[in-house]
Amino acid sequence: MPEGPAPAPVIQRLRVRYAKRGRLRFTSHRDISRAVERAVRRAGIPVAFSAGFTPHPKISYAGAAATGVASEAEYLEIALTETRDPERVRADLDAALPAGLDIVDVVAAGQAKTSALADRLAASEWRIRLDGVPETDAAGAVAAFLDASVIEVERLTKKGRRRFDVRAAVGSLRVEADRRAEGSADAPCAILRMVVRHTTPAVRPDDILTGLRQVADLAPPSPPLVTRLAQGPLDADTGELTDPLEPDRDFSSGRVAERPSGDEAVTARGAALPAAGTDVAGARS
Repeated sequence: MPEGPAPAPVIQRLRVRYAKRGRLRFTSHRDISRAVERAVRRAGIPVAFSAGFTPHPKISYAGAAATGVASEAEYLEIALTETRDPERVRADLDAALPAGLDIVDVVAAGQAKTSALADRLAASEWRIRLDGVPETDAAGAVAAFLDASVIEVERLTKKGRRRFDVRAAVGSLRVEADRRAEGSADAPCAILRMVVRHTTPAVRPDDILTGLRQVADLAPPSPPLVTRLAQGPLDADTGELTDPLEPDRDFSSGRVAERPSGDEAVTARGAALPAAGTDVAGARS
């Protein structure tokens, strides 16, 4: 057994939403976790540690995006040995991280009355920019994709090559108008917006693009620019995603959570997302 005092107990858990923007989209998850640990130390945040011979800071991640993918909605949870103001932690942690790895929101976890953060991340909303693809071609491919009942793709996973259906995971898929600045929209460009349920095996945006190539021979001439706009619970009535941190806000304020519906859900969620034409992932170069 390791000698020495037992680690300090966990007093507070903070749930953090952060963004991975610009060149930072090429950073691996391992490097991001190292950057977060260094930032926690620099910011003087009293993080709790595990017991044993090699104690580790109690920082857990949920639903991390793949390397090369930008995101506006990544989540992690930090266990603290002292109580801290979530907004102060947000500001201090954001200041200690490199530009492009930005802390968007921090809330205190709602203890036993709220569910695990990972359990709330039921689906993701994605934005995919396809440079060199006319909107009409993309629209035709989307229509063919949605008309299909099953679209199987093959991918190498940790358990070897697997074939799985990608169509069942797609809740919505549409072509969005290209709103780039005038003068930069001469070349064709198609924007796809989709809501994809989190399944096993996970269906990724590149799997959807593989499916579009299978059903309609849609093959972008350059690598797509992929951004995750949101992830969270999926509202069965509206097909929209809701804020996964809302139950913790409700618990902290003593309110009973009420799920918005219809136009209210769309409006509330849209206020937190970047404009449809904004390239939140930054420049390619």
